[in-house]
Amino acid sequence: IPLDDPAAYRIFSSANTTAVFQFESRGMRDLLKRACPDRFEDIIALVALYRPGPMELIPEFCDRKHGKAPDYPDPRVESILAETYGIMVYQEQVMQMAQIIGGYTLGAADLLRRAMGKKKPEEMAQHRGIFRDGAAKNGITAEKAGKIFDLMEKFAGYGFNKSHAAAYALVAYQTAYMKAHYPAAFMAANMSAMMDDTDKLHQFRDDAADNGLKLLAPDINAGVYRFGPLDDKTIASGRGGVKGTGESAVGAVLKAR
Repeated sequence: IPLDDPAAYRIFSSANTTAVFQFESRGMRDLLKRACPDRFEDIIALVALYRPGPMELIPEFCDRKHGKAPDYPDPRVESILAETYGIMVYQEQVMQMAQIIGGYTLGAADLLRRAMGKKKPEEMAQHRGIFRDGAAKNGITAEKAGKIFDLMEKFAGYGFNKSHAAAYALVAYQTAYMKAHYPAAFMAANMSAMMDDTDKLHQFRDDAADNGLKLLAPDINAGVYRFGPLDDKTIASGRGGVKGTGESAVGAVLKAR
């Protein structure tokens, strides 16, 4: 599946995300309308930002996404922060900042990340000195190094693991792609998975109608246990979606038929 498919990103930017992994909630839909993501890196960032704490960064992220100039702590870290418009969203970015500005090895930077997460004053004071000394070797004044360290410390408390966010974002993108290109099959599969949840079936039925799909009424002389696509725009009702039926009962009807 290509990661640059315009139709898949239209699913996100229009908040048409019923049955799209991680992006179904009302709050996430509101975020999608503001952010209008159009690249995979945006999907990863939105997964990481939509949590208590980082949510306060969302307005600034959206403003920068749509034209506000990014503010980089130092020109040397632009390559690290460009994908998130100058905002530290991921733990990995904090570690790379320590490596480039403070002269840390990545192993030592991981220890710094853990220390920042624990917020132990004595450990932080020790790391602040190490960072300041390393920054001095890179031509950065103690005052500027302190400000950068404070910024890193703030974002480390929010930071999400990028590899984790990327894994979630990939599944989200794949489901959006399926919804965009195979809508009847996608919704039929989701309805079959939730046949025991009447409220969810109603939600999926309404979403199918909103997306121009036709859900046929149950017919004892047609269809099988699960929902299924008849063509790109038509879904056959699953007999198992009728309240009070079970797979064995439907199986008996199918055998008789």
